Amino acid sequence: MVLSINNNYSAAIALQNLNRTNTQLETTQSRINTGLKVSTAKDDGAIYAIGEISKGEVSGLRAVSGVISNGESIVGVALDAGKQVNGILNEMLKKAVSATDQTLTTAQRNAIVDDYSALRNQIANIVNNAEFNGQNLIGTSNATIEVKINTNGGVLTLTARTLTAEALSINAATLDSLANASAAVSATKAAINEAASRLGNLGANARSLEANNAFINSLIDANNQAISNLVDADLAEESARLQALQIKQQLGVQALSIANAAPQTLLSLFR
Repeated sequence: MVLSINNNYSAAIALQNLNRTNTQLETTQSRINTGLKVSTAKDDGAIYAIGEISKGEVSGLRAVSGVISNGESIVGVALDAGKQVNGILNEMLKKAVSATDQTLTTAQRNAIVDDYSALRNQIANIVNNAEFNGQNLIGTSNATIEVKINTNGGVLTLTARTLTAEALSINAATLDSLANASAAVSATKAAINEAASRLGNLGANARSLEANNAFINSLIDANNQAISNLVDADLAEESARLQALQIKQQLGVQALSIANAAPQTLLSLFR
């Protein structure tokens, strides 16, 4: 090897190697800091693009899950209120059956009539308050609500199942006579059966929404795992690489120092 004061080939090579090590060290430190092996398109354009598309899909799925959850809440409120209506209908049936007792005095019958009417009024209060986010599936609106269940525009239609006294045909029932009490028993029994049927329909909607939301959340989990596999750094591997590169960096600095010192030997030739 030619010793020259104009060119130090060994130092140039040592510097190139040190620069490569520093670049690798910066990459490793970035991966450890961010937890990502692909954080920008510069790292890997194709993988970055796939990851961003998948993240967009996850965002869409999360939005759908939120819509479904809102639908579940609407149905849930309706079902809870409907359960209370069923309880009141059963109490009304007891009152109606009691009113068929021929031995009742006028005062006793009037008291039962008042109780029956009060219970019917409670149904109206419950139904009117069974609202979530402005929607009421057991009220008088007879509305339909379309709930988005996927990112392709698919919907599940929720149809209102009215549980008012009018809808259940007990609004005119009275217990003021033995005959009317008997008729009220039949009407109230029919109302209980009809309410159960309507709540059954809402329950089926609730199960469908729950199943769709579970599926959407499984897709979110699968997409997140796929994204993680693509762009996340293996921190155990990166930690080991960091230590190796730090040692390599120290050795590179020493190698460059030795190479830079080589021209000093030329001075010994002129002593």
